[in-house]
Amino acid sequence: MALPFRLKFAAAILAFGVAAGATGLAFAQARAFVRIATGGPAGTYHAIGALIASAISAPPQFVVTPITSSGSVANINAIVGGTTETGFVQADVAYWAYSGTGVYHGRPKVEELRSIANLYPESVHLVVRKALNVKSIAELKGKKVSLDEPGSGTLLNAKTILAAFGVGERDILAEYFKPEQAAEKMKDGLIDAFFFTGGFPAAAISELASTGAGIDILPIAGAPVEKLAREFPFFAADEIPDGTYKGVGAVKTVVVGAHWLTSSKVSEDTIYALTKALWSDKTRVALDSGHAKGASIQKETALSGLLGVPLHPGAEKFYRETGLLK
Repeated sequence: MALPFRLKFAAAILAFGVAAGATGLAFAQARAFVRIATGGPAGTYHAIGALIASAISAPPQFVVTPITSSGSVANINAIVGGTTETGFVQADVAYWAYSGTGVYHGRPKVEELRSIANLYPESVHLVVRKALNVKSIAELKGKKVSLDEPGSGTLLNAKTILAAFGVGERDILAEYFKPEQAAEKMKDGLIDAFFFTGGFPAAAISELASTGAGIDILPIAGAPVEKLAREFPFFAADEIPDGTYKGVGAVKTVVVGAHWLTSSKVSEDTIYALTKALWSDKTRVALDSGHAKGASIQKETALSGLLGVPLHPGAEKFYRETGLLK
């Protein structure tokens, strides 16, 4: 009688172990660790990324972490390279990468890119020292101008906009600093101007303006911009309002959309959960109270201007369920 009892006991333990293992496996599969590649620590990407990550994380099952980066181009490389699951990317860079055009001409198309959402408009800032008394982009010839660092979307915008106004990279004394570094250099009188593409107010520019260093923001408007918008539909006219930065009036400029992208290799369940959490009531409160650009991130415009980069199936599932996608 003892032998059958031991066998029954062993069978029970084995069954328990299998059940526990299955439960553990299901739990492990339910866990998701997602990184968002953002931008430099003083940029809008990083501020918004940190805000979203904090709002949608539900540890230990669902953990979202923002990571700093050089910007849009670097974020696409990280997504493709598997060092991040998602990242923020400018609309123009996303379009060029997926279609193999523009700055990606002659390079392989990044066909695994997928969209999660359009987030908010990013304004191109062209900050100049007030003491220069420069009033137009053409007057930047011969001046020290930072175009942002390699890997940033700002660098690509800067080159495109300068060219539209007849200013080549060789016509200026080009520098390549992050916005926070550029602001410090300008405060010390070491550069004359710098570009930054991001949601306003940008922390680095706000801090620079508050020091009394004396800055202006040059307008990016007129016939060259109209031609630019016809050639590149991701550019649109915009205005940075009066008082956004201390001592700086309203200024006409251009915007591109900030998009949240991922890879086709990331699971449908993960991106569905991510998208659903992004548009939850909890995240809505965090966006409205956490950053000036947060209120611009609206579910109603989530599908605006995605420009050919297809939705990830997980995001598509959510938008179909909520009626945004017919």
